[in-house]
Amino acid sequence: MEFFRNPNIDFLSKKWYFIAFSLVFSVAGLISMLFWHGIPLGIDFRGGTLVYVKYTHAPDLKAVRAQIERVGVHNVRLQTLGGAGSNELLIDLPLEETSRQALDQGKEQIVKALETDVPAGKQDLNNTSSLGLASYLVERDPLHLGTDAQQRYAQIAQAITDFRDKNRGGVLSSFDELKGVAEPAVLAAIEEGHFLSDFGVYQVEIVGPQVGKQLQHQAILATLYSLAGMLVYLAFRFEWIYGVAAVVTVFHDTLITVGAFSLLNIPISLTVIAAILTLIGYSNNDTIVVFDRIRENLKLMRREKLSDIVNRSINQTLSRTVLTAGLTFLTVLALFLFGGEVLHWFSFALVVGILIGTYSSIAIAAPILVAYQEWRSGTKGPGMMVPARGGRAEKVRAKA
Repeated sequence: MEFFRNPNIDFLSKKWYFIAFSLVFSVAGLISMLFWHGIPLGIDFRGGTLVYVKYTHAPDLKAVRAQIERVGVHNVRLQTLGGAGSNELLIDLPLEETSRQALDQGKEQIVKALETDVPAGKQDLNNTSSLGLASYLVERDPLHLGTDAQQRYAQIAQAITDFRDKNRGGVLSSFDELKGVAEPAVLAAIEEGHFLSDFGVYQVEIVGPQVGKQLQHQAILATLYSLAGMLVYLAFRFEWIYGVAAVVTVFHDTLITVGAFSLLNIPISLTVIAAILTLIGYSNNDTIVVFDRIRENLKLMRREKLSDIVNRSINQTLSRTVLTAGLTFLTVLALFLFGGEVLHWFSFALVVGILIGTYSSIAIAAPILVAYQEWRSGTKGPGMMVPARGGRAEKVRAKA
C-alpha cells in the first residue's frame, strides 16, 4: 500500500528550516535543564517518600502545599491521580530514611499538616489504624466483654478499617456509613471519641537515596550502551559516518524528549526511561530504512549528485514512513489519552519521541550524510564507501 504516489519533495532544500526548528526546541530544553527546572528526576532516581491521599472532595493544590509548608516540610511535589472525581493526591516528600519509623513519620507529617480544626481529645477515624482503633475500643469496652474484649474488638476494628479502605476508598464522609458494619453501641463509642477529616492517607512508599543513585547510574549506562551499540552496528553494516549520523539523530531525539519533560516539569521515572530506550530503537530503525535505500541508490545512480540521491531515497521510503509511524503514533496516543495514570507519562514520552524521531530520520540524519560528503569530497567527488554484496566494501562515486 502506498500513501503517496511518486512523491518528489526536495527535503534537502529545506534543511535550514529543519535545523532552525531543531535548534529552537533543543536550546529551549537545554535552557530549562540548565537554568530552570533542571532534569526533574522522579522518586525512583532521587529517593524520597511518596504519600497517597484520598479526599472527599477535589483537593486544592495551593492550599495543600501551604498547609504542608506550615509544618516545616519544603520542596514538596504534588500530583493529582486518577481521572475527574477520583479526588486522589500524590505527595512527594524529601524524606529519604528507609525504615518503618520513616514510613510512619511521613504519614504523621502529612496528617498533621492537613488536619484543620481538630476537636480536642478526639482522634481522626480516617487516619486511624485498626490497631489504634482496637486499643481505643478495648479501653472503652462498649459491649462489656471483659476478658474476651481484646480479640473481639480487634475483629471489629479490622472490619471497620477494611470497610473504610476497600469500600470507601480510604476515607469516610459520615459515621452513618458504618451502620451495619458494627454494633450500635460500638459505633456510638467510636463517634464519641473520633471525628472525620476530609482526607485519608492510604499508602506510603519510600525509595532510599542509595537505591535512587544506583538506578540513575544504571539508566545512564543503559542509554549510553544502546547508543554505542548502534554506532558500532551501523559503522560495520554501512560506513562509520552512517553510524555517527544515526547516533547524532538519536541524541537529538532524546534531548528534545527530555527537554519536553524539563519544560513541563514532569518527573522522569523508570517507565519514562523505558520509553526513551524504546524511542532510541524506534528512531534508529526508521533511520536505517532511509540509509538502506540511500545505499541501494548509490549503486544505481552513480553519476547523480548525492543530494539528489538522498532526496530520491527519502521520497521512495516516505509512504512506508508515514504508514508505520502514523499507526504507531495512533497507538501511543490512545495509551496517552486512555491508558490511565500508570502509563500516562510513559506514553507521553513515546508520543513526543515518535513525532521527533520520524522527523529527524528525514530532516537530521540525511543532511548529515550530505554535509559530510560535501566536506570530504569538495569538488572531486571521490564517493562514499558502501558495503558490496559479498560484505566487501567498495567505493561508489557520487557527485557532491
